[in-house]
Amino acid sequence: MKTPAFEEIDPTSDCDCPGCARERRAVHPSRPSEPALRPAARRALVLAAAAGAVLVGPGQAVPAVAATHGNPWPIIPTSEEPPATPQGRTSPLHGSGVMPNGVMTPATTRAQIINRAKKWVAAKVPYSMDDYWSDGYRQDCSGFVSMAWNLGSNEWTGSLDQFGVRISKEELQPGDILLFHNVDNPEKGSHVVIFGGWTDYTHRRYTAYEETPPRARRKTTPYAYSSNSSRYVPYRYKGVSDGKAATEGENAPLPAGGAPVPTVGIPGLASVGKGPGNTYVAELGGLLAARGRSLPPRASLGGPSAASPGALSRTPAGASPSGMPAYPGRGAFRPGATGPHVAQLGRQLTEKGFGRHYAAGPGPRWGEADRRNVEAFQRAQGWRGSAADGYPGPETWRRLFSTR
Repeated sequence: MKTPAFEEIDPTSDCDCPGCARERRAVHPSRPSEPALRPAARRALVLAAAAGAVLVGPGQAVPAVAATHGNPWPIIPTSEEPPATPQGRTSPLHGSGVMPNGVMTPATTRAQIINRAKKWVAAKVPYSMDDYWSDGYRQDCSGFVSMAWNLGSNEWTGSLDQFGVRISKEELQPGDILLFHNVDNPEKGSHVVIFGGWTDYTHRRYTAYEETPPRARRKTTPYAYSSNSSRYVPYRYKGVSDGKAATEGENAPLPAGGAPVPTVGIPGLASVGKGPGNTYVAELGGLLAARGRSLPPRASLGGPSAASPGALSRTPAGASPSGMPAYPGRGAFRPGATGPHVAQLGRQLTEKGFGRHYAAGPGPRWGEADRRNVEAFQRAQGWRGSAADGYPGPETWRRLFSTR
C-alpha cells in the first residue's frame, strides 16, 4: 500500500529519550562516545530550543525544525483506544501448505462477501493471531477479510491492498473494506474492517464486520473508524462482481444458526403457473407464509383460492400485505423530520404498549421520545446493540404494524 510522502528529520545525536538511545545502539553499535557538552553549553541549547531557534554560530540563529520521533502521523484525539490487533503475516490456508501463485482474485459477489462475514460473526469466532478456523483462515482481522473475500490464502494488512483498488468514501458499497496499515509498527493499531452499509442518510456511521478481541462482531461504527480514523483507506476487491448485497441499515438480527441469507433469482412466470408442483412453487409458498400470506397445502398453483404471481406483482413497492401501511423510508424518521408517518408510527407504538416516553401523546414531528419508544419495541423483539438503535427500518415497521 502506498504510504503518504513525508519528510523525516532525524533528532540530534545526543537525544536522551530511550527510543533514540535504542535506535543509536541498533544503527551504530560501535560508534565511539562523543564528548559531553559542558553544563553551560547544554543550558544554552535548551534555552535556544525553547525560544524556537537553534544556534549555529556566535550571534547567529535559524528557525528550529521540529524533529520527528517515531510515527510521523499527527495524533488524533479519540474516545476509544486503538484495537489490540497483532496479526500473522502472509501464509497459506491452514493445512494446505500451498500458497497461490501470485495475487489471485477469484470472482465473488457482494452478497457472498457479507454472508461469509456473517458466518464468523454468528459462530463468534474468537480472535487469535495464532489459531485458524475450520475453513483454514487465521482468526485475526486480516484473516477475516481474506476469508470474506475468498482469497485462498491468509493475507495481512500489509498485503490486502494488492487484492483491491482504492476508492473514495462516496463509492463505498457492502463488501468493500476500510484498511489501516501502520508501516512504522504493523502490530500497533493496524486493522481492517468490512463495510456493511451506511446506517443513516448522513453517511457518518456504517455497519462494520470485523475480527477483533474478543471475537468476530458486527457493530455500528463512526466513519472511518472509532480510532485513527483519518488513516483508514477504502478499498474494493478486484474480483467482486456487480451483484450487490443489501445494506445493513436495519441491522436486523443474524439468521438462526448463523446460516447466510439465500439470494433467490426470479424463475419467470412459466415456472409458477398452473400445473404440477415444483420447487419454485414450494419456495414461493414458504416466502408467502413468512409474510403472513398462504398458498394451498400443495406445491402447485391454480384455481381461485391460489395466490398468483400477478397478484403479488400488483402490490405497490414498499407496501405490506393485509392492508398494512407502506413503509415510508428512513428519511421520514430522520432527526427533526415532520410528517403523517411519524404520527402514525407513534399511535401504533402507543396501541402496542410502547408509548410510555410520550409526555403528551405522539405528534407529527420525530423526536427523542419517538426514538426511545421504538428502541423499547425493538428490544422486545429480542434485538440488542445496534439492532435496537431506535430508528425504524422495514423490519421494525413490518413487525410493529403486523396484526399477528
